[in-house]
Amino acid sequence: MKNTLIGMLAAAALTTTFSAAQAADKTLTIGTNNWAENIAVSNLWKLVLEQHGYDVRLANVGKSALYAGMNSKDIDVGLEIWLPHTDKSFLAPYKDTLEVHDAWYDETGLGLVVPSYVDIDSIPELAAHADEFAYQGRPSILGIDPGSAIAGMTDEAISAYDLPLTQINSSEPAMMSALDRAYRTQQPIVVTLWNPHWAFADYDLKYLDDPQGIYGEGDTIYWFSRQGFGEDDPWLTAVLDAWHMSDESLSELMSQIEERGDPVAGAKTWIADNQEQINAWLAAGQAAR
Repeated sequence: MKNTLIGMLAAAALTTTFSAAQAADKTLTIGTNNWAENIAVSNLWKLVLEQHGYDVRLANVGKSALYAGMNSKDIDVGLEIWLPHTDKSFLAPYKDTLEVHDAWYDETGLGLVVPSYVDIDSIPELAAHADEFAYQGRPSILGIDPGSAIAGMTDEAISAYDLPLTQINSSEPAMMSALDRAYRTQQPIVVTLWNPHWAFADYDLKYLDDPQGIYGEGDTIYWFSRQGFGEDDPWLTAVLDAWHMSDESLSELMSQIEERGDPVAGAKTWIADNQEQINAWLAAGQAAR
């Protein structure tokens, strides 16, 4: 019995050592976008995987460059693709060379957003109230980077609804800074926004109704990878396939980051408070070893 027990312990130790050695040899490049939820989950997984022997690099690239980089295998994984609507056009050129894996977030939202104190409820109403939404001297919709899907949809909405407003494209942080200033003084403002996003936890906001459905009916968020990644790393593929976050848990993660002003510090706090949830994701990889 004693020899059997020693043998079992030695085998277990050997398996653990072998698994750790396998992970230690793994490098991973995650393509990231400068969006609140993408920054949040990318830093979350960087920290978790580094605890399991991975060498993780976050490559901050534009949307088009993310897909091209994954196609050329310079980027291994992207943690956020919105389907079937928002990212359909980005995926189309690479649909035969990229791998879309399992969903991790359901029921997204996307559109034009105003503070709840603004006295309009639909996009068509913007036309009659355009002068109320002046930014730097002209009626404006504040958006994010011009290469984003939501920027293209907003240009389409301006045309479809014949809105006398101009979309001003910048970065998400710049847009959110403008929203914060307007909100504090109860001034009208209209921005392009989506959920999941921490803004809906910190401000009382509302989507403007979109009768023509320019912004779609909502999406599901999946993770995706370069071709062959599932075969190259079945353990991580199984782990990420098991990953799922509710609106509440993702909002908590983003709020921690926003509160601390640092994605690493915020993600560390969330990890410490949600280790049981993370362990459940990690457990899914054991069958793939």
